Amino acid sequence: MNAFDRDRKDKWRWAVMIMQPEYVNAELVAAAVREAERQKNPPALPEVRFDSFFEGPAAQIMHHGLFSEEGPTIEKVHGFIKDNGCVFNGRHHEVHLSDVRRAAPKRWRTIVGQPIKKE
Repeated sequence: MNAFDRDRKDKWRWAVMIMQPEYVNAELVAAAVREAERQKNPPALPEVRFDSFFEGPAAQIMHHGLFSEEGPTIEKVHGFIKDNGCVFNGRHHEVHLSDVRRAAPKRWRTIVGQPIKKE
C-alpha cells in the first residue's frame, strides 16, 4: 500500500475471489479448469487456482458510487486505522455488492476493507 497509485493500474497486483460452497474442492476445480481448457482455453485460465482465505480483524467501510471514486473512502478507513492505534496487516480488499449491469453507478455499493493489527 505504500506504493499504491490509482493512476498506475498496470502496476496493481490483484486477484478476483469467489466464495465456494463446502463441496467444492481442489480436485473439482482442476476438473473444471481442464474442461474449460478443452472447450475454449481462455488466456487467463492458467491463473485460476483453488485457495482458502482468512484475514482476521479488518477495518471496513461502505463506499457508494464509482470504483474510480473510492480514493476518499480508502483514505477515511486508513485514517480510522491510524487513529485507533492499528497498522495494516494484509492486503486491501473489496467486496462488490452491486450488479453493475443493472444498477446506476451512483447506487453501486462496495465494502472497502483493510486487515489490521494493534501497533
